[in-house]
Amino acid sequence: MLAVGLWAGAFASAVAETQAIREAFVTNQTGDTLSVVDLATGAAVEEIKVGGKPAGVAMAPDGGFAYLTSPESKELVVVDAGQRKVVSRFKVGEGPLGIAAHPSDGRVFVADWYAHKLFAVDPRTGKVIASVDVGQSPSGVAVTADGASILTADRDSNEVSLIDAATLQRMSSIAVGQRPFGVTVDDQGRRAYTANVASDDVSVIDIAAGKVVGTVKVGRRPYAVALAGGRGFVTDQYAATVTVFDLETLAVVKTIDVGEYPEGIEADPTGRAVYVACWEANTLERIDTATLEVTARIDVGDGPRAFGRFLR
Repeated sequence: MLAVGLWAGAFASAVAETQAIREAFVTNQTGDTLSVVDLATGAAVEEIKVGGKPAGVAMAPDGGFAYLTSPESKELVVVDAGQRKVVSRFKVGEGPLGIAAHPSDGRVFVADWYAHKLFAVDPRTGKVIASVDVGQSPSGVAVTADGASILTADRDSNEVSLIDAATLQRMSSIAVGQRPFGVTVDDQGRRAYTANVASDDVSVIDIAAGKVVGTVKVGRRPYAVALAGGRGFVTDQYAATVTVFDLETLAVVKTIDVGEYPEGIEADPTGRAVYVACWEANTLERIDTATLEVTARIDVGDGPRAFGRFLR
Protein backbone atom coordinates (compact mmCIF):
# COMPACT_ATOMS: atom_id res chain seq x y z
CA MET A 1 0.00 0.00 0.00
CA LEU A 2 1.21 3.50 -0.85
CA ALA A 3 2.57 5.50 2.07
CA VAL A 4 -0.16 8.15 1.94
CA GLY A 5 1.52 10.67 4.20
CA LEU A 6 4.67 10.67 2.12
CA TRP A 7 2.76 10.94 -1.12
CA ALA A 8 0.55 13.81 0.03
CA GLY A 9 3.61 15.88 0.84
CA ALA A 10 5.14 15.20 -2.57
CA PHE A 11 2.10 15.58 -4.80
CA ALA A 12 2.31 19.31 -5.51
CA SER A 13 5.94 19.21 -6.56
CA ALA A 14 5.33 16.04 -8.57
CA VAL A 15 2.70 17.71 -10.75
CA ALA A 16 5.26 19.84 -12.58
CA GLU A 17 7.61 16.90 -12.82
CA THR A 18 5.07 14.63 -14.48
CA GLN A 19 4.66 17.10 -17.30
CA ALA A 20 7.96 15.64 -18.45
CA ILE A 21 7.36 12.00 -17.48
CA ARG A 22 4.15 10.16 -16.75
CA GLU A 23 4.97 6.55 -16.02
CA ALA A 24 7.57 4.10 -14.77
CA PHE A 25 7.97 0.61 -16.26
CA VAL A 26 9.46 -1.57 -13.53
CA THR A 27 10.72 -5.08 -14.24
CA ASN A 28 9.84 -7.47 -11.41
CA GLN A 29 12.29 -10.33 -11.75
CA THR A 30 10.96 -12.63 -9.04
CA GLY A 31 7.35 -12.00 -10.03
CA ASP A 32 7.96 -12.44 -13.79
CA THR A 33 6.04 -9.24 -14.48
CA LEU A 34 6.30 -5.60 -15.50
CA SER A 35 4.62 -3.00 -13.26
CA VAL A 36 3.36 0.17 -14.92
CA VAL A 37 3.29 3.01 -12.39
CA ASP A 38 1.31 6.22 -12.86
CA LEU A 39 3.60 8.82 -11.35
CA ALA A 40 0.89 11.48 -11.04
CA THR A 41 -1.28 9.35 -8.77
CA GLY A 42 1.51 7.33 -7.21
CA ALA A 43 0.01 3.93 -7.96
CA ALA A 44 0.81 0.87 -10.02
CA VAL A 45 -1.96 0.74 -12.62
CA GLU A 46 -1.00 -2.40 -14.52
CA GLU A 47 0.99 -5.58 -13.97
CA ILE A 48 1.92 -7.26 -17.24
CA LYS A 49 2.94 -10.91 -17.35
CA VAL A 50 6.35 -11.25 -18.97
CA GLY A 51 8.09 -14.45 -17.88
CA GLY A 52 11.75 -15.36 -18.14
CA LYS A 53 12.71 -13.38 -15.01
CA PRO A 54 12.77 -9.88 -16.57
CA ALA A 55 15.61 -7.66 -15.39
CA GLY A 56 16.89 -5.08 -17.88
CA VAL A 57 14.71 -2.32 -19.27
CA ALA A 58 15.07 0.46 -21.83
CA MET A 59 12.57 2.85 -23.36
CA ALA A 60 12.28 3.79 -27.02
CA PRO A 61 13.27 7.43 -27.54
CA ASP A 62 9.65 8.44 -28.16
CA GLY A 63 8.40 6.38 -25.21
CA GLY A 64 6.24 4.20 -27.43
CA PHE A 65 7.83 0.90 -26.45
CA ALA A 66 9.59 -0.62 -23.47
CA TYR A 67 12.34 -3.14 -24.23
CA LEU A 68 13.02 -5.79 -21.60
CA THR A 69 15.58 -8.54 -21.16
CA SER A 70 14.47 -11.88 -19.76
CA PRO A 71 17.71 -13.73 -18.86
CA GLU A 72 16.10 -17.03 -17.95
CA SER A 73 14.26 -17.40 -21.26
CA LYS A 74 17.10 -15.72 -23.19
CA GLU A 75 14.76 -13.18 -24.75
CA LEU A 76 14.31 -9.57 -25.74
CA VAL A 77 10.69 -8.70 -24.91
CA VAL A 78 8.95 -5.75 -26.58
CA VAL A 79 6.06 -4.06 -24.75
CA ASP A 80 3.73 -1.52 -26.34
CA ALA A 81 3.80 1.18 -23.67
CA GLY A 82 0.51 2.76 -24.67
CA GLN A 83 -1.45 -0.48 -24.96
CA ARG A 84 0.42 -1.96 -21.98
CA LYS A 85 0.92 -5.37 -23.49
CA VAL A 86 3.68 -7.61 -24.79
CA VAL A 87 3.69 -7.40 -28.59
CA SER A 88 6.73 -9.52 -29.46
CA ARG A 89 9.58 -11.51 -28.00
CA PHE A 90 12.78 -12.77 -29.58
CA LYS A 91 15.62 -15.06 -28.62
CA VAL A 92 18.85 -13.09 -28.15
CA GLY A 93 22.11 -14.65 -26.95
CA GLU A 94 22.68 -16.86 -23.94
CA GLY A 95 22.18 -14.47 -21.04
CA PRO A 96 20.73 -11.07 -22.01
CA LEU A 97 20.91 -8.61 -19.12
CA GLY A 98 21.73 -4.93 -19.64
CA ILE A 99 19.92 -3.08 -22.42
CA ALA A 100 19.88 0.40 -23.95
CA ALA A 101 18.17 2.03 -26.92
CA HIS A 102 19.95 4.19 -29.48
CA PRO A 103 18.58 7.76 -29.31
CA SER A 104 17.79 8.01 -33.02
CA ASP A 105 18.35 4.99 -35.28
CA GLY A 106 16.01 2.41 -33.73
CA ARG A 107 18.62 -0.13 -32.65
CA VAL A 108 18.59 -1.75 -29.23
CA PHE A 109 21.83 -2.89 -27.60
CA VAL A 110 21.79 -6.00 -25.41
CA ALA A 111 24.66 -7.13 -23.17
CA ASP A 112 25.04 -10.90 -22.96
CA TRP A 113 26.37 -12.02 -19.59
CA TYR A 114 27.42 -15.51 -20.73
CA ALA A 115 28.53 -14.88 -24.33
CA HIS A 116 30.59 -11.80 -23.30
CA LYS A 117 29.18 -9.84 -26.23
CA LEU A 118 27.10 -6.79 -27.02
CA PHE A 119 24.37 -7.40 -29.58
CA ALA A 120 22.78 -4.74 -31.78
CA VAL A 121 19.18 -5.79 -32.39
CA ASP A 122 16.37 -4.50 -34.59
CA PRO A 123 13.45 -4.62 -32.11
CA ARG A 124 10.87 -4.70 -34.91
CA THR A 125 12.10 -7.99 -36.34
CA GLY A 126 14.25 -9.36 -33.53
CA LYS A 127 17.14 -9.72 -35.95
CA VAL A 128 20.64 -9.40 -34.53
CA ILE A 129 22.25 -6.84 -36.83
CA ALA A 130 25.76 -7.17 -35.44
CA SER A 131 27.69 -8.12 -32.34
CA VAL A 132 30.99 -7.22 -30.73
CA ASP A 133 33.14 -9.01 -28.17
CA VAL A 134 33.49 -7.05 -24.93
CA GLY A 135 34.88 -7.92 -21.51
CA GLN A 136 33.76 -10.74 -19.25
CA SER A 137 30.12 -10.79 -18.11
CA PRO A 138 28.89 -7.42 -19.40
CA SER A 139 26.01 -6.08 -17.32
CA GLY A 140 25.06 -2.41 -17.68
CA VAL A 141 24.86 -0.65 -21.05
CA ALA A 142 24.74 3.08 -21.77
CA VAL A 143 24.66 5.12 -24.99
CA THR A 144 25.89 8.70 -25.23
CA ALA A 145 23.19 11.28 -25.99
CA ASP A 146 24.61 11.93 -29.45
CA GLY A 147 24.40 8.22 -30.26
CA ALA A 148 28.09 8.01 -31.14
CA SER A 149 29.36 5.71 -28.38
CA ILE A 150 28.21 2.75 -26.34
CA LEU A 151 29.65 1.70 -22.99
CA THR A 152 29.33 -1.66 -21.25
CA ALA A 153 30.22 -2.43 -17.65
CA ASP A 154 32.16 -5.70 -17.88
CA ARG A 155 31.70 -7.09 -14.39
CA ASP A 156 34.16 -9.96 -14.29
CA SER A 157 36.90 -8.08 -16.17
CA ASN A 158 36.77 -5.05 -13.88
CA GLU A 159 36.58 -2.78 -16.89
CA VAL A 160 34.35 -0.73 -19.16
CA SER A 161 34.29 -1.26 -22.92
CA LEU A 162 33.99 1.80 -25.17
CA ILE A 163 32.34 0.90 -28.48
CA ASP A 164 31.86 2.92 -31.66
CA ALA A 165 28.09 2.86 -32.27
CA ALA A 166 28.37 3.32 -36.04
CA THR A 167 30.76 0.43 -36.67
CA LEU A 168 30.11 -1.59 -33.51
CA GLN A 169 33.85 -1.90 -32.96
CA ARG A 170 35.36 -1.99 -29.50
CA MET A 171 37.61 1.04 -29.40
CA SER A 172 39.13 0.62 -25.95
CA SER A 173 38.75 -0.84 -22.48
CA ILE A 174 39.07 1.16 -19.29
CA ALA A 175 40.04 -0.40 -15.95
CA VAL A 176 37.63 0.54 -13.14
CA GLY A 177 36.81 -0.74 -9.64
CA GLN A 178 35.96 -4.30 -8.73
CA ARG A 179 32.90 -5.88 -10.35
CA PRO A 180 31.31 -2.90 -12.15
CA PHE A 181 27.60 -3.46 -12.72
CA GLY A 182 25.63 -0.35 -13.67
CA VAL A 183 27.08 2.30 -15.99
CA THR A 184 25.64 5.78 -16.53
CA VAL A 185 26.77 8.53 -18.92
CA ASP A 186 26.14 12.24 -18.39
CA ASP A 187 24.10 14.26 -20.90
CA GLN A 188 27.22 15.80 -22.41
CA GLY A 189 28.87 12.45 -23.08
CA ARG A 190 31.83 13.70 -21.08
CA ARG A 191 31.86 11.41 -18.07
CA ALA A 192 30.65 7.94 -17.21
CA TYR A 193 30.04 6.45 -13.77
CA THR A 194 30.21 2.77 -12.80
CA ALA A 195 28.80 1.23 -9.64
CA ASN A 196 31.42 -1.28 -8.49
CA VAL A 197 29.76 -4.05 -6.52
CA ALA A 198 32.84 -5.64 -4.93
CA SER A 199 34.88 -2.53 -4.08
CA ASP A 200 31.94 -0.49 -2.71
CA ASP A 201 32.73 2.53 -4.83
CA VAL A 202 31.95 4.45 -8.01
CA SER A 203 34.53 4.97 -10.74
CA VAL A 204 34.36 8.30 -12.57
CA ILE A 205 35.54 8.00 -16.18
CA ASP A 206 36.69 10.74 -18.53
CA ILE A 207 35.36 9.23 -21.76
CA ALA A 208 37.52 11.24 -24.17
CA ALA A 209 40.68 10.50 -22.21
CA GLY A 210 39.70 6.88 -21.68
CA LYS A 211 40.66 6.79 -18.02
CA VAL A 212 39.33 6.94 -14.47
CA VAL A 213 39.65 10.43 -13.02
CA GLY A 214 38.07 9.85 -9.63
CA THR A 215 36.64 7.34 -7.19
CA VAL A 216 33.80 7.80 -4.70
CA LYS A 217 33.39 5.50 -1.70
CA VAL A 218 29.72 4.58 -1.24
CA GLY A 219 27.63 2.02 0.65
CA ARG A 220 27.77 -1.77 0.47
CA ARG A 221 27.26 -3.42 -2.90
CA PRO A 222 26.48 -0.43 -5.15
CA TYR A 223 24.31 -1.37 -8.12
CA ALA A 224 23.60 1.64 -10.35
CA VAL A 225 23.99 5.41 -10.60
CA ALA A 226 21.61 8.24 -11.55
CA LEU A 227 22.58 11.86 -12.19
CA ALA A 228 20.48 14.89 -11.27
CA GLY A 229 21.07 18.47 -10.17
CA GLY A 230 24.84 18.26 -10.22
CA ARG A 231 24.84 15.16 -8.02
CA GLY A 232 25.20 11.42 -8.36
CA PHE A 233 22.73 9.04 -6.67
CA VAL A 234 23.95 5.48 -6.04
CA THR A 235 21.85 2.50 -4.93
CA ASP A 236 23.64 0.58 -2.16
CA GLN A 237 22.02 -2.86 -2.19
CA TYR A 238 23.28 -4.29 1.11
CA ALA A 239 23.02 -1.01 3.01
CA ALA A 240 19.43 -0.18 1.96
CA THR A 241 20.57 3.34 1.16
CA VAL A 242 21.19 5.75 -1.68
CA THR A 243 24.52 7.57 -1.47
CA VAL A 244 24.48 11.12 -2.86
CA PHE A 245 27.70 12.78 -4.04
CA ASP A 246 28.69 16.05 -5.68
CA LEU A 247 29.69 15.57 -9.32
CA GLU A 248 32.38 18.25 -9.22
CA THR A 249 34.08 17.63 -5.88
CA LEU A 250 33.10 13.93 -5.64
CA ALA A 251 32.38 14.51 -1.96
CA VAL A 252 29.53 12.52 -0.40
CA VAL A 253 26.66 14.87 0.43
CA LYS A 254 24.21 12.55 2.16
CA THR A 255 23.21 8.93 2.65
CA ILE A 256 19.46 8.38 2.30
CA ASP A 257 17.63 5.42 3.83
CA VAL A 258 15.37 3.64 1.33
CA GLY A 259 13.65 0.26 1.10
CA GLU A 260 15.56 -2.99 1.38
CA TYR A 261 17.91 -3.95 -1.45
CA PRO A 262 17.70 -0.93 -3.78
CA GLU A 263 18.73 -1.70 -7.34
CA GLY A 264 17.55 0.19 -10.43
CA ILE A 265 17.57 3.98 -10.29
CA GLU A 266 16.77 6.72 -12.79
CA ALA A 267 16.49 10.50 -12.66
CA ASP A 268 13.51 12.38 -13.99
CA PRO A 269 14.64 14.53 -16.96
CA THR A 270 13.61 17.69 -15.08
CA GLY A 271 16.09 16.83 -12.33
CA ARG A 272 13.46 17.21 -9.60
CA ALA A 273 13.41 13.57 -8.53
CA VAL A 274 15.07 10.20 -8.81
CA TYR A 275 13.16 6.93 -8.64
CA VAL A 276 14.54 3.80 -6.97
CA ALA A 277 13.37 0.19 -7.29
CA CYS A 278 13.80 -1.71 -4.02
CA TRP A 279 14.01 -5.46 -4.56
CA GLU A 280 13.18 -6.76 -1.08
CA ALA A 281 10.70 -4.02 -0.20
CA ASN A 282 8.78 -4.44 -3.49
CA THR A 283 8.55 -0.68 -3.87
CA LEU A 284 9.37 2.12 -6.26
CA GLU A 285 10.53 5.09 -4.18
CA ARG A 286 10.77 8.75 -5.09
CA ILE A 287 13.61 10.92 -3.79
CA ASP A 288 13.19 14.69 -3.99
CA THR A 289 16.50 16.05 -5.26
CA ALA A 290 16.06 19.40 -3.50
CA THR A 291 15.39 18.02 -0.02
CA LEU A 292 17.16 14.66 -0.47
CA GLU A 293 14.25 12.95 1.25
CA VAL A 294 12.09 10.01 0.22
CA THR A 295 8.70 11.55 -0.60
CA ALA A 296 6.78 8.55 -1.94
CA ARG A 297 6.76 4.77 -1.75
CA ILE A 298 4.70 2.86 -4.28
CA ASP A 299 3.98 -0.85 -4.22
CA VAL A 300 5.02 -2.74 -7.35
CA GLY A 301 5.47 -6.44 -8.18
CA ASP A 302 7.71 -9.02 -6.55
CA GLY A 303 11.46 -8.43 -6.81
CA PRO A 304 11.60 -5.12 -8.71
CA ARG A 305 14.88 -4.66 -10.49
CA ALA A 306 14.32 -1.93 -13.12
CA PHE A 307 17.88 -2.23 -14.40
CA GLY A 308 18.23 0.51 -17.02
CA ARG A 309 16.02 3.38 -18.15
CA PHE A 310 12.44 2.81 -17.07
CA LEU A 311 10.78 6.25 -17.10
CA ARG A 312 8.69 7.69 -19.94
